[in-house]
Amino acid sequence: MTLPLIHTPYAQVRQALLDHTEIALLDVREEDPFAQAHPLFAANLPLGRIELDAWQRIPRLDTVVVVYDNGEGLAERAVRKLQSLGYQRVSLLAGGLQGWRDAGGELFRDVNVPSKAFGELVEAQRHTPSLPAEEVLALQQQQADVVVLDARRFDEYQTMSIPGAISVPGAELVLRARTLAPDPRTRIIVNCAGRTRSIIGTQSLVNAGLPNPVSALRNGTIGWTLAGQALDHGADRRAGEVTPAQRAQAAQDARAVAQRAGVRHASLADLERFAAERGRTTYRFDVRSPEEFAAGHLPGFRSAPGGQLVQETDVSAPVRGARIVLVDDDGARAHMTASWLTQMGWEVWVLDGVDRSAFTDTGPAPATLPRPSRPVDWIAPATLAEQLANEAPGQTAVINLTTSANHVKRHIPGAWFVLRTDLERALSTIPSAKRYVLTCGSSLLAQYAVEEVAQATGARVLVLEGGNQAWADAGLPTAEGEQRLASPRTDRYRRPYEGTDNPREAMQGYLDWEFGLVAQLARDGTHGFQVL
Repeated sequence: MTLPLIHTPYAQVRQALLDHTEIALLDVREEDPFAQAHPLFAANLPLGRIELDAWQRIPRLDTVVVVYDNGEGLAERAVRKLQSLGYQRVSLLAGGLQGWRDAGGELFRDVNVPSKAFGELVEAQRHTPSLPAEEVLALQQQQADVVVLDARRFDEYQTMSIPGAISVPGAELVLRARTLAPDPRTRIIVNCAGRTRSIIGTQSLVNAGLPNPVSALRNGTIGWTLAGQALDHGADRRAGEVTPAQRAQAAQDARAVAQRAGVRHASLADLERFAAERGRTTYRFDVRSPEEFAAGHLPGFRSAPGGQLVQETDVSAPVRGARIVLVDDDGARAHMTASWLTQMGWEVWVLDGVDRSAFTDTGPAPATLPRPSRPVDWIAPATLAEQLANEAPGQTAVINLTTSANHVKRHIPGAWFVLRTDLERALSTIPSAKRYVLTCGSSLLAQYAVEEVAQATGARVLVLEGGNQAWADAGLPTAEGEQRLASPRTDRYRRPYEGTDNPREAMQGYLDWEFGLVAQLARDGTHGFQVL
């Protein structure tokens, strides 16, 4: 039975945000259009990825879910798809994005905006110390007693970094700073690519009472670049081991900060109680490094390194008003992460009293996925390669449903890049074939597109076993470059602070935008942030 489409007005969504009742406001467009304009607490869940991501990101099927687009015709399809997955309280945002705007709702651009806006509010209220790039470089050239700590993910750090900087992702700072700067006279500089993680990282050390002078690198690697100073590439410096005394001190300092912020503590029995509680979503995150998580973690917990969790709350926890439970094995990282999330308006608990022997699960956390809507016919990489080599042109069309960046990096020769969100339109531009072979990185997403391609083409549809990775592992030829793009590359918003070839105007424009976020927060009025 087809359920009726319900339209939820702007005022009702806003009231839920003000009341801190659970709601997931979903923008089902691709990331680039999402980044151009969206409400503060909207989470991006593209239509084409709903089967892969919905159950994990919105684990409770009776969550209030409000879906919108900007008139592209995606939202209604997303509602139907969510309903088919069992979601019971799904509606359309009345008027879509334009309806939000017309009702007086504030719109934000870029991604991870709640976290970035919060970071700007922290700096405005706490006057987080910072130094300009020129001054930091001068300190280095003078061989001053200074250490630069990069608070981003390690892969971001490797792409570009401040010369001499050490990779210490955000939640690791309080745990490891005393090891890297044991002399309290050593000046610590914390940087990221732009502003947010350097502000939060610096203020973390200040809040934890580190005796060293601490400053953020003002405007991060963007500020460094705009100052005409050279960056390193491919650096691999990481923090060393922490002594038991330093670990204990970090845990004590972090716990004190968490207590001031109002963080609560949970036991394993509380976890069972949370799981049985109806009407509440509980996210469980392990905030240690991905390597530690893979080596052993608590069952039911997902990997979310603390610094990135604070940076990307909209990605990890799209249900605003949900409960968050954090765990580590040292007492520092979970408490510091929890202190920030609590200030951002979340109900946060840290799991206490868990022995390391309980970290029994290894590898990635398993994902529960829905069954494809029709049976899948698989084709082995070697079989596909033989067909492509021996049959006449136009018999087989290979459709690559991976990300555009991955397609450009490596794809099966002759494959067409298609966004699943754009599938029907893209197929109309591709020459017709007798059969279609769908693939992506692993073919996990590709299997869900079989029915849509079959209905649109009337042809036989197969899925490549193991996807593009299996093709490459078999030693079969690959191509690279922006070839056969049947869909626009809108799945990825080009961040002005990533990479090394962004125009200076874009970098400066990004900084100007960040400076204006505090005023936008005030106009929006739904954030609920309380800076410690």
